[in-house]
Amino acid sequence: MPAVEIRGRLRVAVPVSFGLTHFAPVVAELARRHPRLHVQTCYSDRFVDLIAEGYDCAIRVGYLQDSNLIARCVGPIHGKLVASPDYIEAHGAPESPEQLVAHEALMQGTETWQFMDGDKIITVHPQGRFKADNGAALISAATAGLGVAYLPDCLTHEHVLAGALVPIMTRYPPPPAGAYVIRPPGQHPARKIRVLTDLLIEHFGESPHFGRE
Repeated sequence: MPAVEIRGRLRVAVPVSFGLTHFAPVVAELARRHPRLHVQTCYSDRFVDLIAEGYDCAIRVGYLQDSNLIARCVGPIHGKLVASPDYIEAHGAPESPEQLVAHEALMQGTETWQFMDGDKIITVHPQGRFKADNGAALISAATAGLGVAYLPDCLTHEHVLAGALVPIMTRYPPPPAGAYVIRPPGQHPARKIRVLTDLLIEHFGESPHFGRE
C-alpha cells in the first residue's frame, strides 16, 4: 500500500500502436498499487483533444507539435526505415533520402519524414498509396511487400530478427523521438499524473526494446 493513497479518477488517452503491449501493463500496475483510484484508459491512435474530451493526460509517441499542453518526456524512442526482402528484390532499396521519392511509402497520413545526415536534418515528403493510422497495420503492409515504412524499433524489432523486415538507408537514421506524458496547462500536475509518469520512466529503464534495439 502506498504511503499516500491516491483516490479519484484518472482518464488517460493512450495510442493503440504498442500501447496495448507496452503502456497497458504500466497502467494496470498503477491501478494495482492504488486500489481506490478509478482508471479509465482510451486506446486510440487518433489525436485526442484532452481539454474538450475531459482527459487528465495522454501518452504520445514521436515528435511533439507546438501546443499549449505541458509535456514530460518519459523515455527515448528510436526508429528506422524498413522494407521486406520481397519489396527490396522487386524495387531495390533507397540509399539516400532523395531516392525515397521513387518508392512507395507506407504512411499514417501526409506526414513528413526526417533523417540525420551527420548533424543536419533532412526532411522528406514521401508518397504512397497505402495509409493507416495504426502502427500494426503499417507493419502488416511492410511485411506484405507494399512499400517502405518509417517505424519505431519497438514495433519492428521482432520482424527484423525474424528476417521479415530489413533495415534500409541506415546511413541516414531518423532523429531520436520520445514518449511523453501530455497534460493540460496548469501550475502543478496532479499526484496521480506524477505517479503514472514515474512508473513509465521506470518501465522505460527496464525495457531496452522500448527505445533502441
